[in-house]
Amino acid sequence: MERVLGVGGYFMRSADPEALRAWYRDCLGLDADEHGVWEPQAGPMVFATFEAGTDYFGSRSQQVMLNFRVRDLDAMLSQLRAKGADVAAEVQEMEGVGRFGWVTDPDGNRVELWQLS
Repeated sequence: MERVLGVGGYFMRSADPEALRAWYRDCLGLDADEHGVWEPQAGPMVFATFEAGTDYFGSRSQQVMLNFRVRDLDAMLSQLRAKGADVAAEVQEMEGVGRFGWVTDPDGNRVELWQLS
């Protein structure tokens, strides 16, 4: 059976794509080139499905949630707050998996940040 090799992209609609791209660059340090190509560090990626009624993604109108691995969750959340980003107050820890925090981008998309254990 032929299999996929990895994630090849994540595409988002936006009323102001340039501003949203700048937010991801300036707030999260996602340095994509002019074509949107970004070379992430190697590491685990989770592919998971959730029940349709989940509140985990924030708004029920949000069908998918982007998750980024970070080295230091507390430092990232502080950096985001200093830039005026909409950061959730809660941080969760899952034993053996890591710590999680959330930020909402300017278009209202909830983004999960994951510091591995």
